[in-house]
Amino acid sequence: MTDQIVPAGLFARVKNILLKPDEEWGAIESESASIGGIYAKYVILLAAIGPVCTFLRGVLFGYSAFGVTYKPSFFGALTQSITSYVLALIAPFVLALIIDALAPSFGGTPNRLQAFKVAAYASTAAWVASLFGLIPGLGMLTILGLYSLYLLYRGLPRLMKAPEDKAMSYTVVTIIAAVVLFIAAAAISRAVTPEAPAGDGGGTIAIPGVGSLDMGALDKAGKEMKAATKGMEEGKALPAIEPAKLQALLPAAIGGMTRSEMSSSSAGAGGMNASTVEARYGTGEGSIELKLVDMSALGALAGLGAAFNVESSKEDADGYEKIGKVDGRMVTEKWRTANKSGSYGVVVANRFMVEAEGTGTTMDALKAAVSGVGFAKLEALAQ
Repeated sequence: MTDQIVPAGLFARVKNILLKPDEEWGAIESESASIGGIYAKYVILLAAIGPVCTFLRGVLFGYSAFGVTYKPSFFGALTQSITSYVLALIAPFVLALIIDALAPSFGGTPNRLQAFKVAAYASTAAWVASLFGLIPGLGMLTILGLYSLYLLYRGLPRLMKAPEDKAMSYTVVTIIAAVVLFIAAAAISRAVTPEAPAGDGGGTIAIPGVGSLDMGALDKAGKEMKAATKGMEEGKALPAIEPAKLQALLPAAIGGMTRSEMSSSSAGAGGMNASTVEARYGTGEGSIELKLVDMSALGALAGLGAAFNVESSKEDADGYEKIGKVDGRMVTEKWRTANKSGSYGVVVANRFMVEAEGTGTTMDALKAAVSGVGFAKLEALAQ
């Protein structure tokens, strides 16, 4: 690739802002740049990750829910992706305007360029996490893009010169604006209210409909992520578990349902590898599809989930959807009563995603399918 396609230093900036945010914010603060230059060399490329993954996911795999798979038309998927890309390009500039406008209220120094640096580079985690949207079964992990809020927390006071006693309040108010800006499309319309944080190193920000962000835990998670990805920094790829070993973990039967078919795949690039195995179980009345994914090095991002007290719950007359934590593991759960269909997924050892999706069944059966893989065995493989 030439610098015209991938600018020199792009990958280094992405890696450093994710793994060493404090040091990288220091470099960003003093470097000469322009808003147009940051757009050209950084934003237009990274902001495209989500729309491109959404487009490819739609036309290649489609979207499955409750036993039904929907594939949008090529032009329908393209139109949607173009629209989302335009919005992704606009969002950092709008956030920068907010950051710049708020600066005087918190003793900071208005500076449109520095505000744009904060908005653009803090968005890195959200853009990178959107890669999970490409892989069926890992879509829930795009929520790990919330790490961008931590990046904002670390960079905002520094670049905008906010005094120490007002830095946290400035950050909290800006995070609220960022949440409203980036999650409004997901129909979160309720008020977002921060809990009063105590001290620069801690505090909790409550986000109704999503959960709470423990700033102290975020700081710890950032350090753990750096340690977990040390091998990648040294150019050493973390190998994914061989599909054959993963297939051996899939049960031969789930309740009264016998396994009818099984498939596997693996891929790797840039020091990141992944393996996926799937099995289908069925009777005359119902079916369950069980999927096990080894995220390998990408699982380092999943480790950030422990820093977020993520909770989301929606319920109506026909069922519910939940995201939360069970026994310290991220869990997603969906159920529709009318056709007895749903899904249940668990992230194990910050590396493996196990998900069961079925129709004509029960939630207990889906949970049994997932636990039947054996969490202890997966945790042993992760060592």
